[in-house]
Amino acid sequence: MQTRNSESHYGWIAVAFHWLMAPAIIGMFALGWWMRGLSYYDPWYRQGPDIHKSVGILLLILLLLRLLWRWLNVNPSPEPAPRWQQRAAGAAHWIIYGLLLAISVSGYLISTADGRAIEVFNWFSVPATLDGLENQEDVAGLIHKWLAWSLMGLVLLHGLAAFKHHFVNRDSTLKKMLGLGPRTN
Repeated sequence: MQTRNSESHYGWIAVAFHWLMAPAIIGMFALGWWMRGLSYYDPWYRQGPDIHKSVGILLLILLLLRLLWRWLNVNPSPEPAPRWQQRAAGAAHWIIYGLLLAISVSGYLISTADGRAIEVFNWFSVPATLDGLENQEDVAGLIHKWLAWSLMGLVLLHGLAAFKHHFVNRDSTLKKMLGLGPRTN
């Protein structure tokens, strides 16, 4: 598999970005949902959020690298489909990217509301640059929650569309993102 994208294939770097981020994003949602039920005396009460924050910062870095890579590469040609479907697919991808960015910003605002930096697995720190806003943690938390639920809804639609392309349309859309060539029937 080539490194860069072509008109007919995604390169291994684009495929790696997709498949590193997809399970991590779903896992982050599951971790966030699970953490909300932890009691103060649960051993994961502090450890869960530390992991969530660290992975969140790493996902933001991956997202920015992924967007840079997308900008520097050609995207494979879409499969034949009605124009509205191609536009909807393009819009869905950009909305996913936007939600990921907004979720990262709102998570940052939750985590730094008290003025403390975010420690990323004790590798490096992300300083608090904006804190002390009225109800910052609560407002950012509510936004974070609703953006995350919106993202999961769109991710579900994205996955269903991939399966529809593969099993109903019988085209190569899913195979391209799996790093395989165009589908041969």
